[in-house]
Amino acid sequence: MEVDEAVQATNDDASECKRCAVQLGYWEDKYIHHLVRGRERKAPEINRGYFARVKGVGMLLNKVLKKTGQKCQIINLGAGFDTLYWRLKDMGYTVVNFTEIDFPSVTSKKCFYIKRNKTLLDEIYVEDGEVRLSATDLHAGNYHVVGADLRNLAEVQHKLAQAEISFDIPTIFIAECVLVYIETALVSQLLSWIVSAFPTAFFINYEQVNMGDKFGQVMMNNLRARGCPLAGVEACHSLDSQMQRFVGTGWDGARAWDMVQVYNTIPASDRQRIEQLEFLDEQELLTQLFQHYCVVVGWHGPLLADVDIS
Repeated sequence: MEVDEAVQATNDDASECKRCAVQLGYWEDKYIHHLVRGRERKAPEINRGYFARVKGVGMLLNKVLKKTGQKCQIINLGAGFDTLYWRLKDMGYTVVNFTEIDFPSVTSKKCFYIKRNKTLLDEIYVEDGEVRLSATDLHAGNYHVVGADLRNLAEVQHKLAQAEISFDIPTIFIAECVLVYIETALVSQLLSWIVSAFPTAFFINYEQVNMGDKFGQVMMNNLRARGCPLAGVEACHSLDSQMQRFVGTGWDGARAWDMVQVYNTIPASDRQRIEQLEFLDEQELLTQLFQHYCVVVGWHGPLLADVDIS
Protein backbone atom coordinates (compact mmCIF):
# COMPACT_ATOMS: atom_id res chain seq x y z
CA MET A 1 0.00 0.00 0.00
CA GLU A 2 1.21 3.51 -0.79
CA VAL A 3 0.33 4.74 2.72
CA ASP A 4 2.42 1.99 4.31
CA GLU A 5 5.37 2.89 2.10
CA ALA A 6 5.06 6.56 3.08
CA VAL A 7 5.00 5.64 6.78
CA GLN A 8 8.04 3.40 6.33
CA ALA A 9 9.85 6.31 4.68
CA THR A 10 9.52 8.26 7.94
CA ASN A 11 11.98 5.75 9.43
CA ASP A 12 14.57 6.79 6.85
CA ASP A 13 13.99 10.46 7.64
CA ALA A 14 14.24 9.98 11.40
CA SER A 15 17.33 7.81 11.06
CA GLU A 16 19.06 10.39 8.86
CA CYS A 17 18.19 13.14 11.35
CA LYS A 18 19.64 11.11 14.22
CA ARG A 19 22.82 10.40 12.27
CA CYS A 20 23.24 14.09 11.48
CA ALA A 21 22.87 15.06 15.16
CA VAL A 22 25.31 12.33 16.19
CA GLN A 23 27.88 13.51 13.64
CA LEU A 24 27.61 17.02 15.07
CA GLY A 25 28.23 15.74 18.60
CA TYR A 26 24.76 16.00 20.19
CA TRP A 27 25.09 12.51 21.66
CA GLU A 28 27.31 9.47 21.15
CA ASP A 29 26.22 6.59 18.96
CA LYS A 30 29.01 4.41 17.57
CA TYR A 31 26.60 2.26 15.57
CA ILE A 32 24.19 4.44 13.62
CA HIS A 33 26.59 5.01 10.71
CA HIS A 34 26.56 1.24 10.08
CA LEU A 35 22.81 1.42 9.43
CA VAL A 36 22.26 4.90 8.02
CA ARG A 37 24.08 6.83 5.33
CA GLY A 38 24.89 10.44 6.01
CA ARG A 39 23.24 13.02 3.82
CA GLU A 40 22.56 16.72 4.08
CA ARG A 41 22.97 18.63 7.31
CA LYS A 42 19.71 19.27 9.17
CA ALA A 43 18.56 22.58 10.66
CA PRO A 44 19.73 23.32 14.23
CA GLU A 45 16.21 23.15 15.65
CA ILE A 46 15.77 19.67 14.14
CA ASN A 47 19.02 18.51 15.71
CA ARG A 48 18.04 19.88 19.12
CA GLY A 49 14.62 18.30 18.78
CA TYR A 50 16.12 14.88 18.18
CA PHE A 51 18.56 15.41 21.06
CA ALA A 52 15.62 16.10 23.38
CA ARG A 53 13.76 13.08 22.02
CA VAL A 54 16.66 10.66 22.52
CA LYS A 55 17.57 12.14 25.89
CA GLY A 56 13.98 12.14 27.18
CA VAL A 57 13.30 8.54 26.23
CA GLY A 58 16.72 7.56 27.56
CA MET A 59 16.21 9.21 30.96
CA LEU A 60 12.93 7.36 31.48
CA LEU A 61 14.39 4.07 30.29
CA ASN A 62 17.33 4.39 32.68
CA LYS A 63 14.97 4.92 35.60
CA VAL A 64 12.90 1.87 34.71
CA LEU A 65 16.01 -0.29 34.26
CA LYS A 66 17.27 0.76 37.68
CA LYS A 67 13.90 -0.14 39.22
CA THR A 68 13.79 -3.58 37.60
CA GLY A 69 17.45 -4.37 38.15
CA GLN A 70 17.68 -5.24 34.43
CA LYS A 71 15.54 -8.34 35.07
CA CYS A 72 13.19 -7.15 32.38
CA GLN A 73 12.67 -7.17 28.65
CA ILE A 74 12.26 -4.42 26.08
CA ILE A 75 9.92 -4.49 23.10
CA ASN A 76 10.65 -1.65 20.67
CA LEU A 77 7.60 -1.09 18.45
CA GLY A 78 8.30 0.37 15.02
CA ALA A 79 12.00 0.32 15.88
CA GLY A 80 13.27 1.04 12.37
CA PHE A 81 17.04 1.42 12.32
CA ASP A 82 17.27 2.27 16.01
CA THR A 83 20.56 1.34 17.71
CA LEU A 84 19.28 1.22 21.30
CA TYR A 85 20.24 -2.44 21.83
CA TRP A 86 23.93 -1.75 21.15
CA ARG A 87 23.98 1.53 23.06
CA LEU A 88 22.48 -0.10 26.16
CA LYS A 89 25.16 -2.79 26.04
CA ASP A 90 27.83 -0.09 25.96
CA MET A 91 26.20 1.44 29.07
CA GLY A 92 26.42 -1.89 30.87
CA TYR A 93 22.76 -2.88 30.60
CA THR A 94 21.93 -6.42 29.59
CA VAL A 95 18.21 -7.13 29.62
CA VAL A 96 16.70 -10.62 29.48
CA ASN A 97 15.18 -10.03 26.04
CA PHE A 98 15.31 -7.16 23.56
CA THR A 99 12.88 -7.45 20.66
CA GLU A 100 12.29 -5.03 17.80
CA ILE A 101 9.17 -5.09 15.62
CA ASP A 102 8.61 -3.22 12.38
CA PHE A 103 7.22 -3.73 8.90
CA PRO A 104 8.93 -6.73 7.23
CA SER A 105 10.22 -4.42 4.49
CA VAL A 106 12.06 -2.42 7.18
CA THR A 107 13.35 -5.37 9.24
CA SER A 108 14.65 -7.08 6.08
CA LYS A 109 16.93 -4.09 5.45
CA LYS A 110 18.08 -3.99 9.06
CA CYS A 111 18.81 -7.73 9.06
CA PHE A 112 20.82 -7.29 5.86
CA TYR A 113 22.86 -4.42 7.31
CA ILE A 114 23.56 -6.34 10.52
CA LYS A 115 24.54 -9.49 8.64
CA ARG A 116 27.13 -7.70 6.53
CA ASN A 117 28.63 -5.62 9.37
CA LYS A 118 31.14 -7.21 11.72
CA THR A 119 30.82 -4.50 14.39
CA LEU A 120 27.07 -5.01 14.73
CA LEU A 121 27.27 -8.77 14.37
CA ASP A 122 30.00 -9.27 16.96
CA GLU A 123 27.87 -7.51 19.59
CA ILE A 124 24.94 -9.90 19.21
CA TYR A 125 26.87 -13.16 19.23
CA VAL A 126 26.74 -15.18 22.43
CA GLU A 127 29.01 -17.99 23.56
CA ASP A 128 28.01 -21.28 21.95
CA GLY A 129 25.11 -19.43 20.40
CA GLU A 130 24.11 -18.71 16.86
CA VAL A 131 22.53 -15.99 14.80
CA ARG A 132 19.43 -17.25 13.04
CA LEU A 133 18.49 -15.13 10.05
CA SER A 134 15.57 -15.23 7.64
CA ALA A 135 14.60 -12.68 5.02
CA THR A 136 12.87 -10.48 7.60
CA ASP A 137 13.78 -11.81 11.08
CA LEU A 138 16.88 -12.19 13.21
CA HIS A 139 17.30 -14.16 16.45
CA ALA A 140 20.58 -14.06 18.38
CA GLY A 141 20.84 -14.65 22.11
CA ASN A 142 18.68 -12.01 23.79
CA TYR A 143 18.32 -9.85 20.66
CA HIS A 144 15.50 -10.32 18.17
CA VAL A 145 14.34 -8.39 15.11
CA VAL A 146 10.96 -9.50 13.74
CA GLY A 147 8.85 -8.29 10.85
CA ALA A 148 5.17 -7.78 11.62
CA ASP A 149 2.36 -5.32 10.98
CA LEU A 150 1.44 -3.78 14.34
CA ARG A 151 -2.14 -3.48 13.10
CA ASN A 152 -2.36 -7.28 12.99
CA LEU A 153 -2.40 -8.38 16.63
CA ALA A 154 -2.35 -12.10 15.81
CA GLU A 155 0.79 -11.61 13.72
CA VAL A 156 2.42 -9.57 16.49
CA GLN A 157 1.64 -12.29 19.06
CA HIS A 158 3.07 -14.97 16.77
CA LYS A 159 6.30 -13.05 16.20
CA LEU A 160 6.72 -12.29 19.91
CA ALA A 161 6.39 -16.01 20.63
CA GLN A 162 9.16 -16.69 18.11
CA ALA A 163 11.27 -14.08 19.91
CA GLU A 164 10.75 -16.02 23.15
CA ILE A 165 9.11 -13.13 24.95
CA SER A 166 8.22 -13.92 28.56
CA PHE A 167 4.97 -12.79 30.15
CA ASP A 168 6.29 -13.21 33.68
CA ILE A 169 8.85 -10.40 33.95
CA PRO A 170 8.57 -6.61 33.74
CA THR A 171 8.29 -5.52 30.12
CA ILE A 172 9.11 -2.09 28.71
CA PHE A 173 7.44 -1.02 25.48
CA ILE A 174 8.89 1.84 23.44
CA ALA A 175 7.21 3.59 20.51
CA GLU A 176 8.53 6.73 18.80
CA CYS A 177 6.10 8.34 16.34
CA VAL A 178 4.49 4.97 15.66
CA LEU A 179 0.99 4.83 17.16
CA VAL A 180 -0.05 8.04 15.37
CA TYR A 181 0.05 6.14 12.05
CA ILE A 182 -2.26 3.36 13.27
CA GLU A 183 -6.06 3.53 13.44
CA THR A 184 -7.32 4.41 16.93
CA ALA A 185 -9.32 1.20 17.34
CA LEU A 186 -6.29 -0.95 16.47
CA VAL A 187 -4.06 0.96 18.90
CA SER A 188 -6.66 0.39 21.61
CA GLN A 189 -6.72 -3.30 20.77
CA LEU A 190 -2.92 -3.50 21.06
CA LEU A 191 -2.76 -1.57 24.34
CA SER A 192 -5.60 -3.61 25.84
CA TRP A 193 -3.85 -6.85 24.91
CA ILE A 194 -0.61 -5.70 26.53
CA VAL A 195 -2.23 -5.13 29.93
CA SER A 196 -4.08 -8.44 29.69
CA ALA A 197 -0.91 -10.36 28.81
CA PHE A 198 1.81 -8.65 30.88
CA PRO A 199 1.28 -8.34 34.66
CA THR A 200 4.00 -5.66 34.86
CA ALA A 201 4.36 -3.33 31.89
CA PHE A 202 5.68 0.16 31.22
CA PHE A 203 5.11 2.03 27.96
CA ILE A 204 7.22 4.97 26.75
CA ASN A 205 5.59 6.78 23.84
CA TYR A 206 7.11 9.74 21.97
CA GLU A 207 4.65 11.42 19.65
CA GLN A 208 2.93 14.53 18.36
CA VAL A 209 0.61 16.58 20.60
CA ASN A 210 -1.48 19.77 20.39
CA MET A 211 -2.29 18.98 16.78
CA GLY A 212 -5.48 21.04 16.80
CA ASP A 213 -3.84 24.48 16.59
CA LYS A 214 -2.47 26.22 13.51
CA PHE A 215 1.08 24.93 13.89
CA GLY A 216 -0.25 21.41 14.38
CA GLN A 217 -2.40 21.72 11.27
CA VAL A 218 0.65 22.72 9.23
CA MET A 219 2.49 19.64 10.53
CA MET A 220 -0.46 17.43 9.62
CA ASN A 221 -0.77 18.94 6.14
CA ASN A 222 2.95 18.37 5.50
CA LEU A 223 2.68 14.72 6.47
CA ARG A 224 -0.50 14.22 4.46
CA ALA A 225 1.24 15.72 1.44
CA ARG A 226 3.82 12.96 1.83
CA GLY A 227 1.10 10.32 1.90
CA CYS A 228 0.93 9.88 5.70
CA PRO A 229 -2.67 10.51 6.81
CA LEU A 230 -2.02 10.13 10.59
CA ALA A 231 -4.75 7.58 11.23
CA GLY A 232 -4.30 7.81 15.00
CA VAL A 233 -4.06 11.59 15.36
CA GLU A 234 -7.22 11.65 17.50
CA ALA A 235 -5.09 10.77 20.55
CA CYS A 236 -2.66 13.61 19.77
CA HIS A 237 -5.08 16.44 20.54
CA SER A 238 -3.64 17.17 24.00
CA LEU A 239 -1.59 15.70 26.83
CA ASP A 240 -4.87 14.61 28.41
CA SER A 241 -5.95 12.71 25.29
CA GLN A 242 -2.51 11.09 25.14
CA MET A 243 -2.88 9.84 28.72
CA GLN A 244 -6.49 8.78 28.17
CA ARG A 245 -5.31 6.45 25.38
CA PHE A 246 -3.69 4.35 28.13
CA VAL A 247 -6.14 4.79 30.99
CA GLY A 248 -9.04 4.01 28.67
CA THR A 249 -7.51 0.67 27.68
CA GLY A 250 -6.94 -0.69 31.16
CA TRP A 251 -3.55 0.70 32.13
CA ASP A 252 -3.26 1.62 35.81
CA GLY A 253 -2.14 5.16 35.06
CA ALA A 254 -0.33 7.52 32.71
CA ARG A 255 1.73 10.71 32.73
CA ALA A 256 2.64 13.08 29.91
CA TRP A 257 5.02 15.97 29.31
CA ASP A 258 5.48 18.16 26.28
CA MET A 259 9.04 18.48 25.02
CA VAL A 260 9.45 21.94 26.57
CA GLN A 261 9.05 20.27 29.95
CA VAL A 262 11.25 17.33 28.93
CA TYR A 263 14.02 19.61 27.69
CA ASN A 264 14.01 21.54 30.96
CA THR A 265 14.53 18.31 32.95
CA ILE A 266 17.74 17.52 31.04
CA PRO A 267 20.75 18.40 33.22
CA ALA A 268 21.83 22.00 32.64
CA SER A 269 25.37 20.93 31.75
CA ASP A 270 24.04 18.75 28.91
CA ARG A 271 21.84 21.53 27.60
CA GLN A 272 24.64 24.09 27.74
CA ARG A 273 26.98 21.73 25.90
CA ILE A 274 24.67 21.06 22.95
CA GLU A 275 23.48 24.67 22.74
CA GLN A 276 27.07 25.61 21.92
CA LEU A 277 27.28 23.17 19.00
CA GLU A 278 25.22 25.31 16.61
CA PHE A 279 23.87 28.81 16.54
CA LEU A 280 20.07 28.79 16.74
CA ASP A 281 18.52 31.70 14.88
CA GLU A 282 14.86 30.82 15.51
CA GLN A 283 14.33 30.05 19.20
CA GLU A 284 10.59 30.56 18.72
CA LEU A 285 10.44 27.82 16.08
CA LEU A 286 12.20 25.38 18.41
CA THR A 287 9.75 26.21 21.19
CA GLN A 288 6.82 25.62 18.84
CA LEU A 289 8.27 22.26 17.80
CA PHE A 290 8.77 21.28 21.44
CA GLN A 291 5.17 22.25 22.21
CA HIS A 292 3.94 19.86 19.53
CA TYR A 293 5.76 16.74 20.64
CA CYS A 294 5.52 14.89 23.92
CA VAL A 295 6.62 11.91 25.94
CA VAL A 296 3.86 9.83 27.49
CA VAL A 297 4.23 6.91 29.87
CA GLY A 298 1.68 4.30 30.87
CA TRP A 299 2.16 1.70 33.58
CA HIS A 300 0.49 -1.53 34.60
CA GLY A 301 1.31 -3.07 37.95
CA PRO A 302 2.67 -1.32 41.07
CA LEU A 303 6.42 -1.79 40.47
CA LEU A 304 6.84 1.07 37.99
CA ALA A 305 4.00 3.36 39.04
CA ASP A 306 6.27 6.06 40.46
CA VAL A 307 8.66 6.41 37.50
CA ASP A 308 8.76 10.10 36.58
CA ILE A 309 10.86 12.14 34.18
CA SER A 310 11.82 14.82 36.72
